[in-house]
Amino acid sequence: MMKFPTYAIIAIAAVLTIGCNKQKAVIDDNTDATKEAIETRKDEVAADAKLATEQTDVNAKIDKARIEANKVSDQAQLDADKKKAEAEADAAKAKVDAENK
Repeated sequence: MMKFPTYAIIAIAAVLTIGCNKQKAVIDDNTDATKEAIETRKDEVAADAKLATEQTDVNAKIDKARIEANKVSDQAQLDADKKKAEAEADAAKAKVDAENK
């Protein structure tokens, strides 16, 4: 009769050990799934940041081109204003010369 309780205790211990191992396996699986989800999210964040950086670079190039175009346009207008002022001055001088002859 002494052998039965010893086998029962060993069997119960084995069942408890298997139960603990299953619980640990579930915990490990959940941890792995969480880690994978975090890594996936990190990859998404990195991809979003790369895309945003590329878009910012494109926007900067557009802004630089717009600034350069405005500069060229303004300089052309100033050159035209300068030539107009010179032409008006030449016309005024010619008028003075014509009146004095």
